[in-house]
Amino acid sequence: MGKKLIIMSHVSKRFGDQLVLDDFNLYINENEFITLLGPSGCGKTTCLRILGGFETCDEGTIEFDGKIINDLEPNQREINTCFQKYALFPHLNVFDNIAFGLKIKKLDKETIHERVMNILTMVKLTGYENRAVSTLSGGQQQRVAIARALINRPKVLLLDEPLAALDLKLRQEMQYELKEMQRELGITFIYVTHDQEEALTMSDTIVVMNQGKILQIGTPEDIYNEPNSRFVANFIGESNILSGVMKDDYLVEFCGHEFECVDKGFKKNERVDVIIRPEDFDFVPPSKGKIVGTVDSLIFRGVHYEINIMIAGVEYTIHTTKYRKIGDRVGLSVEPNNIHIIKHIDHA
Repeated sequence: MGKKLIIMSHVSKRFGDQLVLDDFNLYINENEFITLLGPSGCGKTTCLRILGGFETCDEGTIEFDGKIINDLEPNQREINTCFQKYALFPHLNVFDNIAFGLKIKKLDKETIHERVMNILTMVKLTGYENRAVSTLSGGQQQRVAIARALINRPKVLLLDEPLAALDLKLRQEMQYELKEMQRELGITFIYVTHDQEEALTMSDTIVVMNQGKILQIGTPEDIYNEPNSRFVANFIGESNILSGVMKDDYLVEFCGHEFECVDKGFKKNERVDVIIRPEDFDFVPPSKGKIVGTVDSLIFRGVHYEINIMIAGVEYTIHTTKYRKIGDRVGLSVEPNNIHIIKHIDHA
């Protein structure tokens, strides 16, 4: 990664009595695709709006490229925003919508034409320059909005759930296209979503937020494979969260049996939570499994079956390509590196 481009230090923001950002500290690298991920109301859009200059923070500082920008207006920042509602000008065609910012800067016609045509190629809208935006599909309007945000060559592009209005297939296409654009342009993308799959697909770094605080920062692989709390484990994908006891370094007990694991540093016999992803269980004959249960329900998900198994009154979720009938008795095994241990917190 490049240098630290943005540093948010001890940022807090209230709306009335509600604390929306609570002593928020985050740095963002140059040329990074970073995603703020969390449920509605967690503060991610407020964070984006503060970066863009549309809101001011009550406390803390925003540093951009070595300068404090708290008091700068949005048009004074080298930051552009792409909103969920595209906010295109209905009376202008595609070309003029994209060129709007360049015309305000009073660039010459030749430069404007060259830059608009280049960006149209990048967003795969070559030949659409004379079309009315009202005749475009949702995906095409989204591309125009992104092109308009990128045409001024900002150092940072803020994207507030820009794909939320698109259907699933188009969303998936646009996810890959946005990632490719970001790589090609080499600028920083700060992306807001509540869609975990979108975050995992696109990001270099994910910031998981809840109630105005950062819970975990890491690569998609880190966040998915090593969640640091029940909230993160449940929010990023599905998880089986089991009560366990850490018998020793690399040894945990759950479901009445001891299992080797790769975690250490807990007290002996400390209560812990054990996280196992649904795809990390393997079926074994009941005679060879430490964990044995009965298939309670089964759903075909297209690429895998989602099977719920009852074990001593507790329901476990398994994702597998292997079919099992309801009522089947099954054994389960799990590799040590697929057992993740976190501290047990009551009412987490």
